[in-house]
Order: sequence, then structure tokens, then C-alpha cells
Amino acid sequence: MQKTVSSGILLTSFAYFMFSLQDATVKWLVAALPVWQILFVRSLTIFLLCLAFGGRPLLQNARRSPVMKPLFLRNLLLLAAWLSYYTAARDLGLAELTTLYYASPVVMTILSVPILGEKVPGYRWFAVVIGFVGVVVACGVAVNGLQLSLPVCLALQAAIFWAIATVLLRKTALHERTEVQVTISSGFFLLFTAIALPFVWQPVALLDLALMAGTGVIAGIGQFAMFEGMRRAPVSVLAPFEYSSLVWAFVLGYLIWSDVPGSNVFVGATLIFSAGMVIIASERFAGRFRIRI
Repeated sequence: MQKTVSSGILLTSFAYFMFSLQDATVKWLVAALPVWQILFVRSLTIFLLCLAFGGRPLLQNARRSPVMKPLFLRNLLLLAAWLSYYTAARDLGLAELTTLYYASPVVMTILSVPILGEKVPGYRWFAVVIGFVGVVVACGVAVNGLQLSLPVCLALQAAIFWAIATVLLRKTALHERTEVQVTISSGFFLLFTAIALPFVWQPVALLDLALMAGTGVIAGIGQFAMFEGMRRAPVSVLAPFEYSSLVWAFVLGYLIWSDVPGSNVFVGATLIFSAGMVIIASERFAGRFRIRI
């Protein structure tokens, strides 16, 4: 397996761990604070970190970046995905919500063909399907038992928006440095959330403010890892590794809220792990085969 692809897998897997940690923090905060407010402080923290490390030259590079327009579209899609996801969460159970949302790696793999021109071998499709089956098993839900409703449509919409945004990220990642993309993305999110801020802002305790800022640090590290991972490996290779965040979600749920996972979670986690191993082993074999040729 090529070193760039291998490092892309490691970086992306680490990014999904950080995003799971972010989601756990947001779940803690959203019980008392508006999502818009949390996203604003999170985005402000990431933007300030970018300024601290890159300074004025980074801002100048961001203004002249050729990926400004696609990143604007990507962040609109991400915002829509967040709002759809959290709106659906009010009416759907965690199992149903998670299973529907994790249709996104399947959509990513499908879209990588027409949008990015990637060739997707059979083993990648197999890994995506196995990973999705693992999600269904881990959540203990039969998706075909869900009735079509607004919350179900919103969860699926969130999955589609996230998938399109991720495919766009691969497209922009090849044309711009990671730190510039993170700066632009956090700047757009800061702008979007600031518009709603006067209508939703609530006074916060110092601890909650620190947690929101901490969420920004975690999300910023995750974004950097994901942007960099997307520069190094095709979307169809990385898509199945998004399922690993479900495993982290169950681990964090146990550590923070003492949620004890059932046996189905371990079976599902095994399938998700197997999907990742299929990709790693197949890419390594394919890399050796290309070298010999």
C-alpha cells in the first residue's frame, strides 16, 4: 500500500475519532445551549487558532485561494447537514438516527465516480456495504421497519449533504494547502452562525464557555487531519473508515454516560473493523501488484 494512502487512512481515522469526541461534547452542551451558539464559539476558536499559527500571510493566501467558491458551497452543505441532523434527533431514537446518517459513506462512494472520476474496485464497494451492515447490527435496528416521515427524511438529508461536502473536500484538497482550507472553512462557519447569534445567544458560565472553546480545539485538529487525509487518498478508500466513529461513539458513551453496549454492538464493531481491514489489505496487495508490474 502506498505510503500516501496509508497515511491518509490513519489521518482520516484519527479525524473521525476527534469528531466523535466533538459530538460527545456537543451532546453535553446542547442540553442547555443553542446549537448556533455552540457552533459560533467552536468556529471562532478554530479561526483564532489559524491566525495564531499562520498570521496575516495565511489570511492573504485565504483571500486569493482558488477554492474559495467550492468551500463556500461545502460549508453551506455542512451547516444544512448539522441543522437537519439535530432537528431529526428530537424525534428519532439514537439507533434509527445513527443508522440513517451512516448511509453517507455509501453516498460518498457513489458520488466519487461521477464527480471525482475515481475508479472504485469491487473490494471497496464490499467494504462499504460490510461497514454499513455493521452499523445496522450495532444499532440493533431494522431500517426497513422505519416509516417515511419528516425526521427520517431529515436524517437522510443530513447524510446526503455530509457525503457531498466530503466529496467536495477531496476536490478542493488537491488544489490548496490544508491550513488555508481550514481557515476559509472556519471563517465561513463563523459568518453563517454570527447571523443567527443575536437571536439565540444565552448567557453562559465560564465552564460552558471553556467547553465550547475546547470543542473548537478538538474540531480544529479533526478538520486538519481530515483535510490532510483527503489530500492523500481517494474518497472511495476513506469512506468505510467513517464507520469507525460509531465505535468511538459507543466507547465515549460508556465512559461519559455509563451507557453499557449490548452484544450486538461488539458484533457490529467487528464488522466495521473488518471493513477497514478489507480496504487496508486490498490496497496493500494492489500497491505491491502495481510495483511488480
